[in-house]
Amino acid sequence: MSGAIRALLLCVFALSQTACATLSTYEQAQVEIRVAVARSVEIDCNREDACARPSPLRALGERAAGLTPSTVADDPSVVAAAPAAGLAEDAPPAPAATAPASASPPQHYALMLDYGQDALLARLDLIRGAQRAIDIQTYIFDEDDAGHLILDELLIAAKRGVKVRLLVDQLAALKRVDTVAALAGAHVNFEMRVYNPVLGRARFGYPMYALASACCWRRLNQRMHNKLIVVDGLVGVTGGRNYQNDYFDWDARYNFRDRDILVAGPAVADMQAHFEAFWDAPLSTPLTRLSDVGRLVLRQGVPKLQHPAPEQPRRIELIGRDADDAALVRSRLVDAAMPVRDLRYIGDLPEKHDAVDDRNATSSPLLRDLIDTADERVLLQTPYLVLSKPAQRMFHALQQRSSPPRVVISTNSLAATDAFIPYALSYKYKRRYLRDYKFEIYEFKPFPQDAPIDVEATGTVDIAWDADGTPSVLGSGGSGAGSGSGYRGIGDGSRSPDRPTPLAREYSALRYSKRGSNEQVPLKRGGVRFGLHAKSLVIDDRVGVIGTHNFDPRGDTYNTEALVVIDDPAFARALAASIERDMAPANAWMIARRDKPPVFSGLEYSLAKVSELLPLFDFWPVRYATSYEFTPGPDCPAPMSPRDPHFRRCYEPVGDFPEVAPVIRPLTRIFTAFGAGLAPIL
Repeated sequence: MSGAIRALLLCVFALSQTACATLSTYEQAQVEIRVAVARSVEIDCNREDACARPSPLRALGERAAGLTPSTVADDPSVVAAAPAAGLAEDAPPAPAATAPASASPPQHYALMLDYGQDALLARLDLIRGAQRAIDIQTYIFDEDDAGHLILDELLIAAKRGVKVRLLVDQLAALKRVDTVAALAGAHVNFEMRVYNPVLGRARFGYPMYALASACCWRRLNQRMHNKLIVVDGLVGVTGGRNYQNDYFDWDARYNFRDRDILVAGPAVADMQAHFEAFWDAPLSTPLTRLSDVGRLVLRQGVPKLQHPAPEQPRRIELIGRDADDAALVRSRLVDAAMPVRDLRYIGDLPEKHDAVDDRNATSSPLLRDLIDTADERVLLQTPYLVLSKPAQRMFHALQQRSSPPRVVISTNSLAATDAFIPYALSYKYKRRYLRDYKFEIYEFKPFPQDAPIDVEATGTVDIAWDADGTPSVLGSGGSGAGSGSGYRGIGDGSRSPDRPTPLAREYSALRYSKRGSNEQVPLKRGGVRFGLHAKSLVIDDRVGVIGTHNFDPRGDTYNTEALVVIDDPAFARALAASIERDMAPANAWMIARRDKPPVFSGLEYSLAKVSELLPLFDFWPVRYATSYEFTPGPDCPAPMSPRDPHFRRCYEPVGDFPEVAPVIRPLTRIFTAFGAGLAPIL
């Protein structure tokens, strides 16, 4: 055995001993004692409503529950509507109350949160209006302006007397062990747990990640992808957004066009019950039981919670001021909530991670069953168009019908995506998607011109508002997108440092590759760009779905996911209009078959198909499809289907990877050729 190999093995052995070392019983007891002593017990309020300020969104929850503000303030029966799983056993007791006879019967309200600033405003309104309990479950919680803002608000609520619980997946939890240790001892009303801490740690770097990959590959990939916030058992929010700047249009380089759904009504009880199931799951680990947190506490005690100076203090001040403006919250959010007739919350439970297959999965079979009911159109929006084997079989069967429904897909382009590897795999199967499954694919542009985004909030532009309410861009970071949310001037015009995003997103298990799966590819021009992150589905303009599921293999077998399913034509049409806006020519390219070569077109197609079917070495140089730009004119008044006989009259090819710098194109083709084996974890 060579010296180099022997040294490598010794390093691996030493690392494994360090990484897997747990605290002794005595050390664990000492950690618990130190954290318990450090926790503040100070309560700033002695009122039964925890000195909550009036919340229009919480009031919407009261209305949906058939309760009036005067009777719901300390009514635990709202939360107890969930099956046995309400607040934790140690939650402060409150006297029961009964809704008056004049109260309206329970019903559901649903509010789509398309704008990032609306989504942040809703969270702040709910947190500041909470009177008893705030439960948050999320995949990513970053230590940036957005993450720090929410953490500070949660701790303020805890000091008011609100019971706060925060459950975060390990791979995307807070990035500093000091922060996690500080939160362990922050306040008696604040409790945080980490889901599935591989190697028993809150955080680990690349060497330990490599060890975890070698010893525990499946467990490493089993992630809690659910996102949920429930306040007082009255209002719940789920959808695509995590707690990070780029989910709220606060990043100066790259932001997500995302979508959440706010729910008020009986289904919130199911949201609460699902949170309880995850909170009590064996994989949900209290912070004091994490070895790196415990050793830090033993070494230096419980640190104080410290944040670096915010990148843009002005926008934090302004969004906080907006959250206290009840009239603004009502006009922007409450007034936009829709009464809906049939709403369900469906979520995978932690037991999904107990099985070696997807027998305990709930969300994936439900999605396939819903799609199978379509008669006219399936409208699907996903950031990563990589289909699992069951999904491929379903779409293939759909096309065997005598009158199959249209299948319209909104997804990312290579220029817009934050997940380079999944796009390369999607690129490999474009022929199958277009020809076999008859997909109509629209790929989101990195600089959309008419999307529900707040360019002003990124801090890269200044916007003035004209008398008629339209925005005027005064300075630009290069986006060219000019739509704002209508807020007071958020953003101070400064630009945050050009730094990589610190945490992985959907594909954490690949984030240590040379080109991280969450890293954006270089473009031909600069500027703040946007990528799709919304996960939504509309069936026949009658059923709408918003959730966390990317309709991908990870969601089928590895990640736990959650969905809100609404059987209501008005809501389905509103959701469809939101997705169709993302597919408009100003915001997306159409994907269609490239022009046939003048000779041997049949032979070229056959060879390309054979190459695609190979698990590796798919090196055929010419792909079946390419990107097209709509060119309006007298003969082309509106966009059309790629199957329209006049399609090429109105659409011009713009290449396979428009806007992408040439240097990245060969790498994309390499992953297309060799990356098929990665599909199960994408």
